[in-house]
Amino acid sequence: MARFEINSTETATMGGETRADTYCDMGLMYATGRGCPVDLVSAHKWLNIAAIKGSDRAAELRADLAHTMTKMQLAEALRAAREWMTMH
Repeated sequence: MARFEINSTETATMGGETRADTYCDMGLMYATGRGCPVDLVSAHKWLNIAAIKGSDRAAELRADLAHTMTKMQLAEALRAAREWMTMH
């Protein structure tokens, strides 16, 4: 599985998926270590962004993931999502 980063909102669609679906997929990729090391902070960041963009599934997954994270990890993930949202 290829790893991908989203550098602009224009590149955030692949194969007809909505942007929110793509962000959700990235969150799942990091949460499960599919093609990359497991990174719960990045997983939460992308699931949070997907939820903000309208993905109900991402919101549910984000809530489940948050229960497994420390307060420090959650704070870092929220900060990263906020920074990404202000840049894009």
